[in-house]
Amino acid sequence: MKVLVPVKRVIDYNVKVRVKPDKTGVDLANVKMSMNPFDEISVEEAVRLKEAGTATEVVIVSIGPQQAQETIRTALAMGGDRGILIKTNETVEPLGVAKLLAKVVEEEKPDLVIVGKQAIDDDSNQTGQMLAALLDWPQGTFAYKLEKDGDSLTVTREVDGGLQTVKLALPAIITVDLRLNEPRYASLPNIMKAKKKEIAEKAPADYGVDISPRLTVVQVTEPPVRQAGEKVEDVATLVSKLKTAGVI
Repeated sequence: MKVLVPVKRVIDYNVKVRVKPDKTGVDLANVKMSMNPFDEISVEEAVRLKEAGTATEVVIVSIGPQQAQETIRTALAMGGDRGILIKTNETVEPLGVAKLLAKVVEEEKPDLVIVGKQAIDDDSNQTGQMLAALLDWPQGTFAYKLEKDGDSLTVTREVDGGLQTVKLALPAIITVDLRLNEPRYASLPNIMKAKKKEIAEKAPADYGVDISPRLTVVQVTEPPVRQAGEKVEDVATLVSKLKTAGVI
């Protein structure tokens, strides 16, 4: 079974995001970038499937600038076999990403695509679902647990009311949630090995996909500054203020 895992280069989750002075977007100058945390979980799950003998090859794909190759190398050091970089300096919206991935799927013919449920930069939560629609493949979103059963896959999903279990015929699309697994740290020997693994470079034009944006960012602003709290002398005063504010 071949597994395809898309990964995205985003601002590291430990970094405080700064808005550009002209409010046209987020300042990326001299900012630490890393793999999207949900994509780390996707890579880990694919590698575990390979270690269990369920998967035979894990292919990593990323869409972005030349620096996204570093993100692919990280995934290869975690256990991926080879990578594909679709190089572009343009911002690619979820539909454009899904269309490019659909072309990669047609070319690579994987049995399973494991996607992070969302990226922490735009929080769209759309790519996996759009890809499933374009390919007309079954999908299991917000995966909490995966189990291979012959030619099908049993997926336990996280839903508002608890957990839901669905059975999908392969090939299928999976989007992963936080509690599926805990990603491993890449060891130094594996980091060195990853430098020798193949990364094929492509361009959106190679797949005949138009990635022109359909959305226009009007303005990006920081959240309002939180007002300072107020100390009260006793519980009675606290209760009185809460009643006045309509909290209780």
